[in-house]
Amino acid sequence: MSYFYGLGRRKSATARVRLVKGKGSVTINDKPAEEYFATSQSLLHELDRPFIALEQENKFDISVKVVGGGHSGQIDAIRLGIAKALVELNPDYKNTLRRAELLGRDPREKERKKFGLKGARKQRQFTKR
Repeated sequence: MSYFYGLGRRKSATARVRLVKGKGSVTINDKPAEEYFATSQSLLHELDRPFIALEQENKFDISVKVVGGGHSGQIDAIRLGIAKALVELNPDYKNTLRRAELLGRDPREKERKKFGLKGARKQRQFTKR
């Protein structure tokens, strides 16, 4: 197998991640990560957390296709996809990544709008008199 695959999801974002042995370049939707997340540089450090937990920095090239959600949700989806791909690479990494809380999926999703209300829970202002 030439690459290792991991699927990550968060809110409405879905990331398909491929890991290949390399020098540490990150490509997201055919753009360098620095260009794709140009507005939010602080989020880019989240992508390295699985590698830092395993002490494997700059040993893999990452290729990602991500759709849906905003930047924060996409970063979390990519991070989960990277962690899952690393477990596929070596199942011994699973314990370390789980202890670093990188393998759990955040199950929170948007609550649907209810009829008769303005949103999921927001109601019209109550007037007593």
